[in-house]
Amino acid sequence: MQKVVKLSGRFNYSKGSLTVQNMKKMINNLKNYVYDSSVNVKERVFVVFSITVLFALFAAVPCGIIMHEPPVATISTLVGAILFSVYVVYAITDGKIEQARIVLSIILIFVFLPAMFFTNGGVYGGTPIWLLLGTIYITMILDGVFKLVMIICEAITLIACWMISYMNPDLVTEYSRGGNYFDTISGLFIVSGIVYTMITFQNGLFRREEEQKNLSRLFDQTALALVNAIEMKDKYTRGHSARVADYSRRIAVEAGKNQKECEEIYYVALLHDVGKMGVEGRIINKPGKLTEEEYEVIKTHTTMGEQLLSSISEYPNLSVGALYHHERYDGKGYPRGLKGPDIPEIARLIAVAEAYDTMTSKKSYGDALSQDQVREELIEGSGTQFDPEFAKIMLHMIDLDTEFEMREREDIKLLSGKEDLSVDSHREEVSEGIVLNPFMTTIHMKAVMERKTPSRHAMPSIILFDSLDGRYHDDSNVQTFMYHEYCELFFDGHYTEGGIRKIHVKVAKVVSSDSIGPDEYRIEAIKIRDHVLIRITGNKNAVEATIALPDSSRYVYLGLTGEGCRISDVTIKKAETAREPGFIPRIAEEISYINGPVGDIPNLQVDGYRTNTTDGIEIKDRLKITFHSKSLPTARLIWHCPFFVIYSSKDGKVNGEDYLEYALIRLDGESWDSGSVSDNNLIVDRHDFEGWEEWKKANREGYECSATFERNDRKIVTWTSNSGISIKNISRINTDVEKIYVSLTGDQCAFTNIRIER
Repeated sequence: MQKVVKLSGRFNYSKGSLTVQNMKKMINNLKNYVYDSSVNVKERVFVVFSITVLFALFAAVPCGIIMHEPPVATISTLVGAILFSVYVVYAITDGKIEQARIVLSIILIFVFLPAMFFTNGGVYGGTPIWLLLGTIYITMILDGVFKLVMIICEAITLIACWMISYMNPDLVTEYSRGGNYFDTISGLFIVSGIVYTMITFQNGLFRREEEQKNLSRLFDQTALALVNAIEMKDKYTRGHSARVADYSRRIAVEAGKNQKECEEIYYVALLHDVGKMGVEGRIINKPGKLTEEEYEVIKTHTTMGEQLLSSISEYPNLSVGALYHHERYDGKGYPRGLKGPDIPEIARLIAVAEAYDTMTSKKSYGDALSQDQVREELIEGSGTQFDPEFAKIMLHMIDLDTEFEMREREDIKLLSGKEDLSVDSHREEVSEGIVLNPFMTTIHMKAVMERKTPSRHAMPSIILFDSLDGRYHDDSNVQTFMYHEYCELFFDGHYTEGGIRKIHVKVAKVVSSDSIGPDEYRIEAIKIRDHVLIRITGNKNAVEATIALPDSSRYVYLGLTGEGCRISDVTIKKAETAREPGFIPRIAEEISYINGPVGDIPNLQVDGYRTNTTDGIEIKDRLKITFHSKSLPTARLIWHCPFFVIYSSKDGKVNGEDYLEYALIRLDGESWDSGSVSDNNLIVDRHDFEGWEEWKKANREGYECSATFERNDRKIVTWTSNSGISIKNISRINTDVEKIYVSLTGDQCAFTNIRIER
């Protein structure tokens, strides 16, 4: 999203007269602005064109006086120039350029051009030359359908002017020329000057942008070379800098930064650890915990990074990020012990991104944490270790990352298509989990049998499982990552059951297959609610398995493994559209947790993060919603609870046409607003709160809940309470909206007996 730039502060000059120095300063400021790539190019063209036209209009006034134009012509030109100037200045300083483009187009075509035509001699004056301004303006300033509409309107207006002047010549203000075509010549020169200026600007813009692209590529390559040098030294941080840079840019986008700011934050985060190049490798790569002395040495990487990057004057924030990214919000960080807002904003942002990556990556002294553990750490550190606003954004990103894509990816030996997965003994190696969902996953692979001693089990297989980190576990981490195995399916059709309700397997001979060669396999896998369908097609056999899961709420990951085989050349493709619920033949009844009493609207079961919502309920003056809520058996985390979504859309549905979300209020006491469209003030009181374990227990057992919503124009106040948590949220909508709705949703919870009172 392009930033709307207000120019009121860009062209200020010192008090006093407009000296030559001040004029040069203003011109330089204007030049810097029109070549600022962070500003929408249409806005920059508008500014250049407007300033050029202003000069042209004011130049036309003395030209008219010299050639003795009638006063009405000169006055109309002067008045038009003044009004144009005032409106352009207002639009630029108040950030309403988009609106000005439309307004000025309409005035130019329907007011200015006809007025110029009839007061400046019609066809026989310089007007035909001036009429080119309309076409030039529309072509360079407008875009899309509106441009085409305005071009048609201009053509119709000019034809109408010509016809009216032909039929009623008395309406045209004429004056004796006596061979004096000064107005035509001057108009030609002025309009030519405008065209020249705009073409020069466009050429300069293209040249500048090409130079910037070249410099950006060079800087990108240099930055990546430095990052590679760091990672060659520190084997435990491979990919760390790139991931931190990616997370930092995502946080910046959510925080409303413009494109240029987001790119700068990306590079600052990419190079934040460059100071590690000056730390001894034996300390960086030491397995286990560091001594106090070694930790003090590690801490010097911040000042070393600042020294290395401080000479890059074009990007001063590079050194700022390197120096301050280990400062803590409570002042207990290093190297300066800065506190709160005293820490540069860019460093506060990067600190959250780095902490997240550190927690979700393997380290020399331990394994990665699961998503729920990371989330709890961020909540606990908000306001102490982390800036609360950036921590809140990171928590929101975690909530949206339902498939745990934001994490370190190990050297996955089968997903690159270049390396092999060698499995001698059973499950000796298992690939990283491939998440299954209603979007069909197609996997192509090769599998060569390598066991020297023949065995009927020497073949590839797939494991279907669930775990918090999306990886297979067979050790002490089973409990930590809540590992649950459904089944293992071998490529000849035999299987071992785990935690499933039912499985149907069909095996058929493949008569002929041109698309699948020897030792090649195609796997098609899909999960729809509580059923999974797996198809394995080889050169000789085809296996189809339908599996009924324990419930609809769990995730399903597919891991490739086997026994006595080598798997290689793996490619994965996801379908772009989801399959309908009836695509998988049902082999077991669907498990439902919403068989209780039905209220004013249908009961609702939400198997995952916002996977289902009620229809929108309009908030008018006062609205009260009561319901019975209960967590699903698979719910294990604090945020597995009900949510309220406050929003607007044309059809009243969540994610409907013109959807705008103003607040997401969770019953665990967290909320999320959508940046520029609303401001939220969340007040949480836990005076009777008995702790999170008791709170989760109450959710599992189920409870009656009520929520009240009051609307006063743009202000919406929400009250609710549950299990010792009282919540009040004040939402202030930043634009006029006729209808605002609330919808019930959540994560791994069920709603019954939903009642609406007004």
